[in-house]
Amino acid sequence: MYQSTPREPELLTHREDEVELEPFYDDEYDEELTEEEARAVRRKKIWRRVRRTTYVAFGLMLLAPVVAFAIAYQVVEVPNPEALAAEQGKAITILYADGSVMTKYAPGEANRTMVKYEDLPESIKHAVFAAEDPTFETNVGFDLTAIARAGWYQLKGEQSGGSGLTQQYVKEATDQSDMTLSRKFTEAVTAYKMSQQQDKRDILTAYLNTIYFGKGAYGIKTAAKAYFGHDDLKNLTDSQAALLAGMIQNPGRDWQPAYLLERWNYVMDQMLEYKWIEPSYRETQPFPEPVPQTDESGLAGPRLHIRDQILKEMDKVEWDVKKAQTVGVTVHTTIDPPKQLAAEQAVDEVLGPQPKELRSSLTAINPQTGAVQAYYAGADGTGLDYATDTLQEAGSSFKPFDLVAALKAGKGLGSTYDGRSPKVFELGGTSITIRNASDPRNTCGEKCSIRKAMEMSLNTVFYDMVIKIGTQPVADAAHAAGIPKTVEVQGVQKNLLVNENGGPPNVGIAIGGGEAQVRPFDMASAYATFAARGIYHEPFFISKITNAEGKAVYQHVDVSRQAFDPDPQMNQDIADNVTESLKPVLTYAKIPCTGRECAGKTGTHELPDNASQNSKAWMVGYTPSLSAAVWLGRDEGNVALQDNKGNPIFGGGLPGQIWKKFMDKSLAGTQPEPFPKPRKLNEFDEPKQTTTTTTTTTTQKKDDDKRSTTTDPTTTRSTTTTTTRTRPTCIGLACPPTTTTTAENDPDPIGGGGSPPTG
Repeated sequence: MYQSTPREPELLTHREDEVELEPFYDDEYDEELTEEEARAVRRKKIWRRVRRTTYVAFGLMLLAPVVAFAIAYQVVEVPNPEALAAEQGKAITILYADGSVMTKYAPGEANRTMVKYEDLPESIKHAVFAAEDPTFETNVGFDLTAIARAGWYQLKGEQSGGSGLTQQYVKEATDQSDMTLSRKFTEAVTAYKMSQQQDKRDILTAYLNTIYFGKGAYGIKTAAKAYFGHDDLKNLTDSQAALLAGMIQNPGRDWQPAYLLERWNYVMDQMLEYKWIEPSYRETQPFPEPVPQTDESGLAGPRLHIRDQILKEMDKVEWDVKKAQTVGVTVHTTIDPPKQLAAEQAVDEVLGPQPKELRSSLTAINPQTGAVQAYYAGADGTGLDYATDTLQEAGSSFKPFDLVAALKAGKGLGSTYDGRSPKVFELGGTSITIRNASDPRNTCGEKCSIRKAMEMSLNTVFYDMVIKIGTQPVADAAHAAGIPKTVEVQGVQKNLLVNENGGPPNVGIAIGGGEAQVRPFDMASAYATFAARGIYHEPFFISKITNAEGKAVYQHVDVSRQAFDPDPQMNQDIADNVTESLKPVLTYAKIPCTGRECAGKTGTHELPDNASQNSKAWMVGYTPSLSAAVWLGRDEGNVALQDNKGNPIFGGGLPGQIWKKFMDKSLAGTQPEPFPKPRKLNEFDEPKQTTTTTTTTTTQKKDDDKRSTTTDPTTTRSTTTTTTRTRPTCIGLACPPTTTTTAENDPDPIGGGGSPPTG
């Protein structure tokens, strides 16, 4: 029977005609995963997340620099060359210690005249491209490879280069030179923007109008005048242009001949490689010597050397000429006008009538501070600096360092050695004969005290002493006193007081020969350490630098240390004992200070092939408040020093006279300063005397102090001498070695010395 009413619709959730399904779960449908399979599933999920993160990061890495570059491009400003030039080249005022003006260091007016592109000869363009940016005319303002390389070096904490001309101009204009990636990035963006907005010709012109070339010269026109005296750039040769372009990299080294030559050769080779000069031109062109630099303020003669030393020290304290001229600073120096005048007068008065070939230097330092108070490095301020730019054998003026080593080894002023001359030393199977340049009658005898040997400058005593003590302690004592381990001389780094293999010096150092080569300037500093009772103060020329408002932007900070021993009392005692030994020297040399106590030592370096002639002569001495070193020599080096009468020159002669005149003039009107009484170290007192008779042979020769001495045997005479036998006071490790050691054959112990002792 059919149903007459419609069926009521069923709820979707309740349909009887459909099969109800159970929920489906993976872990119930599949078999259970093993532990290894579960780990694999987790790894896949992790790597999926890593890949997605990497894609996002990589995209951001590509996009971020583009965005940053675009933003920076809108923000940075292209520098204006006229505005930049107006900020450059302000005068540097240099003052004496009393506040009076020494000089003003400023470039001429040439760099205020902006050169045009048409004024630039091809020689200049090619030289600058070769030196700094060969691809300048085709690049976009920077080199991506160079920037990447710079970034890598900076991440490693190293300096980098590779900036093109446009980047260098931007750095010059912004005065930003910090080695950071952000600075490099901003510099590159600005360079790119400049390249887009300006023609390459305009960029090159702006660059050459404002870049610093050294010698106080901003811009190519000033540089051409400063280096070669040219007012017209078209007069510059390719060779001269190469030197100017080479100095862009490091203009602060404009005073180093070796660096100038190195850079000139580099640029000339680059110009040859890029076919901007012919091979024949490269082969035939000599180095273009710069013209002597003049000072527009009227500073001349020896005081130009003072200015140069001040400029070097400004660079050392990170206020180089370029930075200082941007600010317009005032440099306060340590040079004392009366003492500087005394130095110049002393040299002029003594050397005035002497042969013009003689060269001299005088440096005076305040032992209590290290301040350089007088500096005479040569009469011609445009020539070689004989105080800091030459190395000279110190002769007997090196003997105080022998004494320091002996005192530290347990010896004292009363310790004795054989003072007779000549004396033969058997070293390494070789017989070396050492002669004294004084005491012709061998009065000091077989038991000669160190005190008397220092006064009479007896070579045999100090040679014997150093053989027993060793040469390295002597070198260490000299370094401790103030002789640097490394110096730069005429642009070349030199290691001092070492043999050719870098080891201990030869025995010749005992009497100031062989490796005992030093700068005269450093001898004044080292003797100042004795005057300061064992306290070394680093010498300096600049006390402070102030800006236009008078605010100090640099202030000297004393760099000092105990020189000879970590124990303050022992350090002081060593210095005082050295001073005690040096006080009688000046009376013996007949150059004592007038009305006051002084200490010092003369010295000469004999000619290698003629022991009767000297090639270097010294006098170094001090009071508690002033240390001065005088050196005398010739440009030729090892040639005979002779006065206007043809006589050999010794330390007590012309150098001693200069030193005495300077000290007397400088200290006139001041209170005498006695040296402190020394505490007795080791065998201090003179040995008890006994009488013996010795036979000696003599001829006449002059010593360091211009006295008669013994050389070759000609006559025989009997002489009464005093000797002693005392008990050593050193104990254990304080005593020096008692065995002698070997040395190589050297017929000239003063000129070359023997090999150092071993062991």
